[in-house]
Amino acid sequence: MRKRTAALGSAAFFAVAPGTFVGLGPWLITRWEIPGPSPTLRVIIGAVMVVVGLIPPIHAFIEFAKAGGTPMPVAPTEQLVVTGFNRFVRNPMYVGLLVAILGQAVLFDSLWLVLYAVLGWIATASFVRWYEEPTLVRTYGEQYEEYRRNVPAWTPRLTPWTPSS
Repeated sequence: MRKRTAALGSAAFFAVAPGTFVGLGPWLITRWEIPGPSPTLRVIIGAVMVVVGLIPPIHAFIEFAKAGGTPMPVAPTEQLVVTGFNRFVRNPMYVGLLVAILGQAVLFDSLWLVLYAVLGWIATASFVRWYEEPTLVRTYGEQYEEYRRNVPAWTPRLTPWTPSS
């Protein structure tokens, strides 16, 4: 896939999938109404968490486009993407999006968003376990197995992993 096509596909997918998960879902729950006087420490912490949480997925989408593919299962890269935040955690997009949702839970003082984040993690962890990982093993074989042995799925490493070859 050409890089321009990959970039456009990645941008469209980002708007639809993460945009719905981190944007529309929380908006439907909270209407993005900040309770109480503003700004407060809670609002600042929540906003920082949202921004910090969006950095890994945005960066990962860029890395996929640079590799000539997208994060979409129907238009993957030809090579396993193990650059950027993927060197610290196997699922930087999901982890970052969950941090952004939890940041909104803090920002909007919403236990419903905490529940939404937990349910979102269960759904994404299930997708990763029963679809994504078997597909990656079939597609990339030992390269993915080595990556999986060295990079945790959900809790980031303290140092970046570098592939052996």
